[in-house]
Amino acid sequence: MPVWREGLDRSVLLMDDQRILHVLADHCRLGQGPLPCQEMAALFGMDEVPARVEAPCSKVKRLVARGWLAERQPGRFTLAPNVIG
Repeated sequence: MPVWREGLDRSVLLMDDQRILHVLADHCRLGQGPLPCQEMAALFGMDEVPARVEAPCSKVKRLVARGWLAERQPGRFTLAPNVIG
């Protein structure tokens, strides 16, 4: 996964990562604020049990580390500044 930089389109990401960005962009557009991993898992049709939430949560943490997402509150995620979902 590439580090985010100005002008880089989300199409460079894997489909699962693109879905995460899309969900967070919709969430932001609706004014719903940051989203926890458990709610993301539910939106993807997964059970909200720790074993199922672990996969999307690790992807989200990687997206944070690469500058695509931000974790402004512990465990709650949103798009990073200037990233367009």
